[in-house]
Amino acid sequence: MAALIWLLIPLMAAIGAGLWGSWANRTRKVRGDGPELDGYARFREAMERSRPST
Repeated sequence: MAALIWLLIPLMAAIGAGLWGSWANRTRKVRGDGPELDGYARFREAMERSRPST
């Protein structure tokens, strides 16, 4: 009986890991690249303004 319990421990750990993995990789709401691209455009504009003219 004790050997059966020792075999159930890794089984429960595997089931828990599978549940956690499916939860961690769940489909999230996709917001697209809009905000990131807007921020990058503002960054480029700021870098162009701060560049010393030669």
